[in-house]
Amino acid sequence: MIQPLCFVGIDVSKTQLDVAQRPGGQYTVPNTEAGITQLLACLAAEPPTVIVLEATGGVELPLMGALVAAGLPVVVVNPRQIRDFAKATGQLAKTDALDAQVLAHFADVIRPTPRPLPEAQTQELAAVVTRRRQLIEMLTAEKNRLASAPAIIRTPLRDHITWLEQAVDQANTNLAETIRQSPLWREKEALWRSVPGIGPVLTSTLLANLPELGTLTHKQIAALVGVAPLNRDSGTLRGKRTVWGGRAQVRAALYMAAIVAARFNPVIRGFYQRLCVAGKVKKVALVACMRKLLTIVNAMLKHRTLWRQGTEPARAEV
Repeated sequence: MIQPLCFVGIDVSKTQLDVAQRPGGQYTVPNTEAGITQLLACLAAEPPTVIVLEATGGVELPLMGALVAAGLPVVVVNPRQIRDFAKATGQLAKTDALDAQVLAHFADVIRPTPRPLPEAQTQELAAVVTRRRQLIEMLTAEKNRLASAPAIIRTPLRDHITWLEQAVDQANTNLAETIRQSPLWREKEALWRSVPGIGPVLTSTLLANLPELGTLTHKQIAALVGVAPLNRDSGTLRGKRTVWGGRAQVRAALYMAAIVAARFNPVIRGFYQRLCVAGKVKKVALVACMRKLLTIVNAMLKHRTLWRQGTEPARAEV
């Protein structure tokens, strides 16, 4: 007997889980261990084809872990993608219940492919990388405030800056220690760190936020990160190519690495200079360097090839 298709959307908040099924009804359970257990029992009665959740800054992770552990097909999607889908289908109002219906509709129409939950070590590394980025953002903000702060608050500002600098150092230590605990990560780190311009920040970001490296083509990985140029053409109009979307943390770390590589990496430096001579805007040339650097590290991991001075491991894939 053919099992009927069932698509589930779950809107996750701190206090409750709004669940919508297509076909079927809608219900709410508390976002607690007991509530998740109740939800798993309901889903087991009519196994879904796919379950779609929105990424909500980590609030969705306990539920996602429980669904994966139960052997249920679950996909976490970008909230902007869901919002664009809702607008395209005429759903402009927004409540938790309506969001759950939109997620179920998205699952029915798009039918995204479930991906395995990142291993616990990868999740821990991603948390450390995210926390380090938050600390650096706070440190930068405090240093900016100090420049124009009145005398009465300069002392506490300096104290806070000192504390944040120590916290960043501790985060760097935690990153290094976490990477050392995994032989596979140590191998990847050794490969990538052999490339001039790639340091510990980009390495840890790639490990935590881009596990697909080495398994996709250079075009697929560039699109996933958000450094692939997108067309904006209509009729006879040929618009400018732009990049957007993708994984912001990876893109930010890759941008800083490209700035360094454009000075010290012979392959990237030559590539950057050729683009500038050809009349490309410097920022456009840097984005192209980001894409090229990403292509190189993707090929290096795929073929387990160390960087060699004056050579380009990604030549065969470009």
